[in-house]
Amino acid sequence: MSVALRNAQRVVPVRRAPLRRAVCALRAALGAARFDVGLICAGNGLMRRLNGVYRQRPEPTDVLSFPYHRVVPGELPRPRCRDEYNLGDIFLGVEYIHQQCLHTGEDFDSVLAVTAAHGLCHLLGYQHNTEAQWQQMYQKEVEILEELNRLTGASLQPLTAGLF
Repeated sequence: MSVALRNAQRVVPVRRAPLRRAVCALRAALGAARFDVGLICAGNGLMRRLNGVYRQRPEPTDVLSFPYHRVVPGELPRPRCRDEYNLGDIFLGVEYIHQQCLHTGEDFDSVLAVTAAHGLCHLLGYQHNTEAQWQQMYQKEVEILEELNRLTGASLQPLTAGLF
């Protein structure tokens, strides 16, 4: 199925093709290749508004995920019709991510791919509100990033530890 990628900001140049390829590979590593996913590259203004509305934190952030289905972590959705083969939407705060990369010296494209992996895990029910949830999500991110690394020759790792 498809990865619909939209760049909704003009502050930071985004290399769409490598990001789309990474998300397709990550989706396949999750066993969800037959599901559509929306990927929106957003600036700080949009991320601030969305984060304020949905998480009561009116500040920019790196990623927000809006799942189409509610699923138990590790399980795929069970669509009843073709229109339900949709994981949901991931908003990548590319302006925020770019600012963080300038500060840390990390590669922007690599961090985008890792952040997209985090967002995909959220679409499939993974959370990090507790230590146990974080451990489960972190292990899934490691697993799918290892597959992406195998395919691309990269050496990507989850960004941070202890997000709960």
